[in-house]
Amino acid sequence: MNKEQKQAQLALKTAKGQIDAAINMLDEGRYCVDVSNQIIAAQGLLKKANLLILKQHMNHCVMEAFKNDKDSDKIDEIIDILSKIIGK
Repeated sequence: MNKEQKQAQLALKTAKGQIDAAINMLDEGRYCVDVSNQIIAAQGLLKKANLLILKQHMNHCVMEAFKNDKDSDKIDEIIDILSKIIGK
């Protein structure tokens, strides 16, 4: 596991904890805005983890594909994932 993957894993584990906390907050009848803030924090970590994974992909998988003249498939993958991120 490389540096980006380790950082992404940590962000995902932290997000998981925040999601569990949000669920517990709902069970406890906590203030809605507090629950919403917990959810927003988890979303931020999920976005961070995704960016780290994509960075790792670009620096390793895509770079390797360009070296081996298999770049068009990797470009299509990146375009596909970016369209999902921006919701198109």
